[in-house]
Amino acid sequence: MGRAFQNRKESMAKTSDANAKVYSKFSREIYVCAKSGGVDPDGNLALRSLLDRAKKSQVPAHVISKALDKAKGGGGEDFAVAIYEGYGPGNTMVIIECLTDNPNRTFGDVRQCFTKTKCKIGTQGCVSHMFDHCSILVFAGDDEEAVLDALMGADVDVTDIENEDGKITVFAPHTESFKAKQALADAFGDMDYDVDEIQYLPQTTTPVSGDDVEMFERFLEMLNDLDDVQNVYHNAEQ
Repeated sequence: MGRAFQNRKESMAKTSDANAKVYSKFSREIYVCAKSGGVDPDGNLALRSLLDRAKKSQVPAHVISKALDKAKGGGGEDFAVAIYEGYGPGNTMVIIECLTDNPNRTFGDVRQCFTKTKCKIGTQGCVSHMFDHCSILVFAGDDEEAVLDALMGADVDVTDIENEDGKITVFAPHTESFKAKQALADAFGDMDYDVDEIQYLPQTTTPVSGDDVEMFERFLEMLNDLDDVQNVYHNAEQ
């Protein structure tokens, strides 16, 4: 599982947008999260985690404040989560996570990315069953057994745990995210997470080679250029 996570991180690095694009995506996600669960991070644990991730990604304070202020207003855009699945270049499997105020527009834009790279968008569930929807927590430490004992003692369903280069990585079902963090906080006090994310991790990977490599990169770039796209997950191995 760790290798798949690393592939995902490397892919993100290769296709990352300019800072303004990253800020825009965080701003939208913060707005939606705060509007649905409240603007107080102490009462909205999802927002607290999101704000921590935004700060680690060096999103400016004024961008965060503006998104929160917008959510306090009550009006504004009505965004909803939209997830699309399909097959990318080289018969890779792809999941695309969006926040949209116009599902018809977003679907059309995403479908065009598939069409222009000679790929096929699929129906819901066509590839997601080949991914694990995981909470991923990475933090400094070397006592893997103590961490596992703390999680198991709190009845957290741990999928996997790794200990490498002074960092411990915990994988758990996405529904266990807050439970896992609470168990770690109870056992070790306040935690400083290098990674605190929920992702789709592929159960298997598909090698991409030849002309498919360039086409796959183009496919990812086209998707990441769409304002509504928040995250792209895939099983490509390059």
